[in-house]
Amino acid sequence: MSASRQLRVALVSLGCPKNLIDSEKILALLAEGGCIVAAPMDHADVIVVNTCGFLEAARQESLEVIGEALAHKRAGRAQRVVVAGCLVNRDAEELYKLAPGIDAIVGVNNRRQILQAVTAKRRVTRTDPYSGGICSDAGRFRLTPRHTAYLRISEGCDRQCSFCTIPAIRGPFRSKQLKAIVAEARELIADGAVELNVIGQDTTAYGRDLGVKGALASLLRRLDRLDGVRWIRLMYAYPRPFDDALIEAIASTPHVVAYIDLPLQHISGPILRRMKRGITRAGIEKLLVKIRRRIPGAAIRTTFIVGFPGESDAQFTELLGFIREFEFDALGVFEFSPEPGTTAAELPRQIPDDVKAARARALMAQQQQIAFAANSASVGRPIEVLVDGIDTQGRCVGRYYAQAPDIDGVCYLSEPRPPGTFVTGKIVGWEDYDLLVRPK
Repeated sequence: MSASRQLRVALVSLGCPKNLIDSEKILALLAEGGCIVAAPMDHADVIVVNTCGFLEAARQESLEVIGEALAHKRAGRAQRVVVAGCLVNRDAEELYKLAPGIDAIVGVNNRRQILQAVTAKRRVTRTDPYSGGICSDAGRFRLTPRHTAYLRISEGCDRQCSFCTIPAIRGPFRSKQLKAIVAEARELIADGAVELNVIGQDTTAYGRDLGVKGALASLLRRLDRLDGVRWIRLMYAYPRPFDDALIEAIASTPHVVAYIDLPLQHISGPILRRMKRGITRAGIEKLLVKIRRRIPGAAIRTTFIVGFPGESDAQFTELLGFIREFEFDALGVFEFSPEPGTTAAELPRQIPDDVKAARARALMAQQQQIAFAANSASVGRPIEVLVDGIDTQGRCVGRYYAQAPDIDGVCYLSEPRPPGTFVTGKIVGWEDYDLLVRPK
């Protein structure tokens, strides 16, 4: 038996669902190469850290986990530490200086070289730039529960938002072919997935590079016809162009749930222009009203950035008022992070950290009032829940269509049900952002 077939590999996956898919593919490639995968870190011969480098906070988290892996190596428990993912593309060979002891780095465009990085007896550096196309995600070693999966339809981004590092890290936007996406979806369904969460850096742009008009709407309709899928959820949708054909596709397809993840980032016109979002307040408001009018029960999740350079008290108050008026179903907030290489990092009138933190707290306090009022009003209503399993406190946990995995609230069922099953019941109470459900 070769050395590679004896290696036990631990993988730590950080960051977003796009990165999780990369981790699942990395594990599959290592397993195909004869490695024993999914070992605990303290029992591994090789530790792979698939990093996030989107924001400075994520970068620091990645470096902390790398440091933990290197401590295992220094203690003689691991032979090699391999760093993969977005932080590699962001910091490249600087990583060897930031975290001495790393044996190999593998960028996001080089995941097929992961086996070489794990099994080599020397330093391996693969940080090749984007060279065209998009890799298949078929044949993954899935880390999500069997009944739910992420389905990537595109890679990279062509938007030039002034605060964002994604184009520099992930490269230009490119779509998967429809045939490849459908084949991957069928594979996931055959593996037990009844919920498919459609993702990409910019899902709204799907098909633009293929010259196909209305490609995302057509894709959703095609996925909706697959046998075995119950829920299809659209994530990471850019607000422009979110057109009528897409709205109609979501409204009319029985398995595409009425959930839209639509990061807006701000509402003030001057801030939107400095962010280079390519949309106005009026355009945002028109789109949101149209979605709620045309898609019954539409749950809209969004994210906002507070403390963008030059954000005045009046502009933040405008954002706060907009959130209060529209009442989003779910909302996240980021404090602006001046990322190296972005134009926003060089803008004048940077906001002090304490002001950014205070604005983030105020915004989330406003959203908390909205969410708690909505939960209170929902008591007594019927609900359908997809059961995820039992949590660490022994409670049966699930989600309804307006709750995406890992980022939204959950439903707690008063009686246990098997994971992956759909249960109808009634909302009997709530705890913070979560619902209490009594199954029928």
